[in-house]
Amino acid sequence: MMMVRCYLAPSAIEGLGVFCHDNITKGDIVWRYDRMLDTTFPESKLDNVEPHMKEFLERYCFPDPCRPGYLILQCDEGRFLNHSMYPNLDFSDGVWGRALANVPAGTELTFDYADFLTGEIRMQPPRHHVHMLPMAAE
Repeated sequence: MMMVRCYLAPSAIEGLGVFCHDNITKGDIVWRYDRMLDTTFPESKLDNVEPHMKEFLERYCFPDPCRPGYLILQCDEGRFLNHSMYPNLDFSDGVWGRALANVPAGTELTFDYADFLTGEIRMQPPRHHVHMLPMAAE
């Protein structure tokens, strides 16, 4: 669950990204697992869902670092955090997402997917068709 106000917007990295609404200070906790809101389930359940839902879950879930064989699906914008080799968030302890530096409001929040995944990081094709709409004349 995101612990800061944030919003989704088109990302220069891929599709949609998560952007902070307010300034974030280095060391601030930006994300944490929330048992009530985030969903955890056995990875084996992926075989029992419709193909379109399996595609969704494979894209937006990540391995539960505390329970091997389980996946976590975030309840909020956090599922849209994009990968960066030079992230501004650190998830390496598997429990908290902390700011690695001061992050100005309006900045896309990113982390290194290797914090949760082992082996090769495989990027999936864009899922959302995102484009900017022209501004309306006033």
